[in-house]
Amino acid sequence: MFELDPVLSADTLVVGDLPLCRVLLMNDSQFPWLILVPRRAQLVELADLDDQAYLQFCAESRAVAKAMMTNYAGHKMNIAALGNVVAQLHIHHVVRFHDDPLWPAPIWGKLPAVQYTADEAARQIAELQSVLFKESA
Repeated sequence: MFELDPVLSADTLVVGDLPLCRVLLMNDSQFPWLILVPRRAQLVELADLDDQAYLQFCAESRAVAKAMMTNYAGHKMNIAALGNVVAQLHIHHVVRFHDDPLWPAPIWGKLPAVQYTADEAARQIAELQSVLFKESA
């Protein structure tokens, strides 16, 4: 049975579910940042997915990356599965800009998060839902 890790739950806002992955918005307004979490129990590595689920993940990750780059007009998409703090398989999708606060350095652990206000979070989630789930709407 799938359960979201408590750290991910505390640090993110739910955008919705794709066929395989839960889509989470990192609660840090400094970067357009989504996290995909395959809704399967006890996954740690991408290699833990069976062949069909792996192909589904790749399709979802690609679709999310393309939608984010189009929506935010970014310069670079960073995709990473670190798992050093949270073991549950989760894959970060972060749009980067040449003028963002850390360009070109990695974002991990460099700046404290700047949480969205309730209004900003609602707007971001609605915008992301319209971009990511428009085909199923």
